[in-house]
This record gives sequence, structure tokens and C-alpha cells, in this order.
Amino acid sequence: MTTTIVAPASAELSAITARIDELSAATEAARTRTPDRWPTVLHKLKIRWTADSNAIEGSSLNFADTLFFLEQGLTVAGKPLKDFLDARNHAEAIDLIYDVVHSQRPVSEGLLKELNALVLAGVSDLPTLDRHGRMGRRPANPGAYKSQPNHVLLPDGSLHTYVDPLHVAGEMAALVAWIEGEPASTHPAVRAAMAHWHLVRIHPFEDGNGRLARLLMNLILIRAQLLPAVIRNEDRAEYLAALRAGDRGDVDTFVSFALRAMERTLSGIGADLSAGA
Repeated sequence: MTTTIVAPASAELSAITARIDELSAATEAARTRTPDRWPTVLHKLKIRWTADSNAIEGSSLNFADTLFFLEQGLTVAGKPLKDFLDARNHAEAIDLIYDVVHSQRPVSEGLLKELNALVLAGVSDLPTLDRHGRMGRRPANPGAYKSQPNHVLLPDGSLHTYVDPLHVAGEMAALVAWIEGEPASTHPAVRAAMAHWHLVRIHPFEDGNGRLARLLMNLILIRAQLLPAVIRNEDRAEYLAALRAGDRGDVDTFVSFALRAMERTLSGIGADLSAGA
């Protein structure tokens, strides 16, 4: 049986979505007043999104490193080459998202597999532990659903196991059907946050699930004519705690966290547009 997805509703979430709508309107007004700044602001957002999303997964590249690499094509001494590969892949995945929105492609399992394959392009294998605790390697299988169970070690020492591989296809089919079929009465920011959490809950791929969840969230926002949100690396501990709260049945905590990230990102973009105006 697949999980039934129900969008949360509360006075707190309604208040945050109202602020998101206000900030979005103010941002659009500022963009109209200073159209020459808009391409630079969007470029900064793309770099920040790429740098922070990869850093959450362990990348050593900061904003300046990512900017330098994506603009100049030059690596930074002392940083792993894989981190630069991840930066390139993520930036290209963002470009694909905008193409998807422009061409009005629906969210589908095929699209999510395509995005995962792009995020993991050039990654052939991943580190793993065998049953004796010895380090080894396993195939990355970009764009293919996982064939082995995956789990995470929690701060309290317990193991959290994600959806079993046998149930991934059904859970993913249900997720994309919910994304495409959820009533318009659900605010797109809430829909985006819920999609984010459920993709992490399922963890359908061998790797790249966190980055894909954040890409999916922002695809839904952009499609709704909202700006993408950045989950900051500096908020990583709170982010992971909010995800764990969802695992315990408190999905509202994660949705609230994601909505506040959207609100904070919009405030930053508004400041960039207004600076010196």
C-alpha cells in the first residue's frame, strides 16, 4: 500500500504563505523598476542554490569557489575534482528545470530519473560498507531506482531506513500523481515543500536524493511563477532535524522550515534588487 499524501494546513503555515505572496509581489515590482539587475540577481541565485545544495551533501566548494568555476571553468587548488563535477551537474540541472517549465512538461517519474541522471553524470560508483564494516564501492546507477535498501545513521545512533526498493516505483507514481493532481487550493509553496519531504522519505535513488528533492521543490515553485528557494548550508542541522521530525509524523515542522527558507530567499532577492536603487 502506498502512502497517502495530505497537505498540512495551519494558521502558522497560512501566515507564512501570505508573507511569501507579499514578498513575491514586492520582488516583481522591484524587478520591473530595475530590469537591468534581474539577470545578475538570477545568476547569483543559481550560484547560491548550487553551492549550498552541494555543500549540504558534503561538497567543499563555497559560493566564491562555485562562482569562479562556473564562470571561468577553472578549479581551485586543493579541492576535490568531484566537487567541481557536482557543481557543473547541478548548474545544468537548474537549466533543465527552467527548460521544463518553459516547455510545460509535467512532473513525471521519467523527468525525475532524468534529473537524477544529470545530477550524477560522470559518477560511476559510490563508497559503501560491506556487512563486515569494510569500505568498498557500489555502482551509482544514475537515473535508475535503487536496487538495494538505503538508510542513514541518526545523531542518536539509530538507523533510519528509507522506503524498500520493492515499493519505490509505487511510491514515486503516487508522488508525481499527487503533485500533478493536488487541488489549486493548496498553496504551491506548501505543495513544493511536501514534494521535497516525500522524495527524501522515499529516497528512490542510490545517490543524489537530497539534491533532487531540492530541485523538485524549486521546479514546483518556478512553475507556479514563484522564485526558487535556497536551503542554506548554515541551516543544515535545522534542515536535517526538520526532515527527521517528518519521519516521526510531524511533517508540519518540515513544511514550516521550507516555507521560511522560501521567505528568507525572497527577502534576499528583494534586497539585491533594491540595493543602491
